[in-house]
Amino acid sequence: MNEARPESMSAFWMPFTNNRDFKSDPRLLVSAEGMYYKDVDGNQILDGTAGLWCVPCGHAQPRIVSAVREMIGQLDFAPTFQMGHPAAFDLAEKLMDYTGHKFGHVFYTNSGSEAVDTALKIALAYHKARGEGGRTRLIGRERGYHGVGFGGLSVGGIGPNRKAFGPLLPGVDHLPHTHNLLKNAFSRGEPDFGAELADELERLVTLHDASTIAAVIVEPVSGSTGVLVPPKGYLKKLRQICDKHGILLIFDEVITGFGRLTTPFAADYFEVEPDMMTTAKGLTNGVIPMGAVFSKKHIHDAFMDAPAGIELFHGYTYSGHPVACAASLATLEVFKEQQILEHARGIQPYWEDAVHSLKGLPHVIDLRTIGLIAGIELEPIPGKPGARAFQALKKAFADGILIRTTGDIIALSPPLILEKQHIDDLFGKLANVLKNLD
Repeated sequence: MNEARPESMSAFWMPFTNNRDFKSDPRLLVSAEGMYYKDVDGNQILDGTAGLWCVPCGHAQPRIVSAVREMIGQLDFAPTFQMGHPAAFDLAEKLMDYTGHKFGHVFYTNSGSEAVDTALKIALAYHKARGEGGRTRLIGRERGYHGVGFGGLSVGGIGPNRKAFGPLLPGVDHLPHTHNLLKNAFSRGEPDFGAELADELERLVTLHDASTIAAVIVEPVSGSTGVLVPPKGYLKKLRQICDKHGILLIFDEVITGFGRLTTPFAADYFEVEPDMMTTAKGLTNGVIPMGAVFSKKHIHDAFMDAPAGIELFHGYTYSGHPVACAASLATLEVFKEQQILEHARGIQPYWEDAVHSLKGLPHVIDLRTIGLIAGIELEPIPGKPGARAFQALKKAFADGILIRTTGDIIALSPPLILEKQHIDDLFGKLANVLKNLD
């Protein structure tokens, strides 16, 4: 692997990045193992974000690396349109086991964005297959993030992600977000205030009529907007209202799936079962791009009652790619053999206490924790939204820790294998960064 600085960085148009700022002072990573990256200058960087929320088992897990190498040598590609390969079927069964058989089927994609658009299409086609083709409306939520496809952008609710791309899909509405800094600041776990915001779905039902609404999609915990934890009872209320009106409930578990809340999925943590669940990221420990939609059996079966032929005209060239399947199978084995979830549950209280130890530091106006996630909200610099947190990101990297920022919120989501010394190092350095911000 080339660990030297690239001769030129002009050709690569970087995603979700201030390209001009980055290329003037780049942060280049060249290797990773366990809890750490190494940068191009040989400095060790503690990973406080599991890459991009996607490396729950830590970097360079030998079993996963070996599985990928072996599959590339055995079967580098196989189509899943009217064909198949054993690993895709084996993985689907293992994933059903991992959900506790609360779901019946899995549809493979290549990313969280594709998983969301797939789930939305399945929802629309499901109602049509059942003779309710008038159910075409989709309901998202303000400040929600559901990827960058046109479907996901449409149901998503983060303004800067949407504003450059026109009107997006018609027939979409949004629930209000649940963040209330005045009443819920410095909460540990689910905040007390805000469950009644789920009742806004009843208002949308009254406005549009239930017969027009296909699905509601929410992140159980909103990650990309800055770690917004649902109020106590909120998700259960959404489930009840959806059941009452025949509306499908979709959980976007791209971030929360595969252990982030110390349970297999957020659905397990909150004890709420959606009709579909979108996943990606931790599905392969971030090693190979892959996504998946988990579906209840009754949704799948509605398509199988159709006349003989292709039941769903949807899919991707790389759906169920053999190398991705190998990575995911190995990831599930690592979760089990290394007792990743059990370790995460054991370390979680120490993590939570460390996060809330930052209370009282300069500019910190809120701290939010659930599972092994943290949101640290900073007071914005007047007239310069996002500048203070971005300054923190740069200072943190220079000090040897990787954090993520969205607006003026620092989001942390470390690999689940972290130990107490990693937590001490992360928050010791982060506290110093916060004390020295403008």
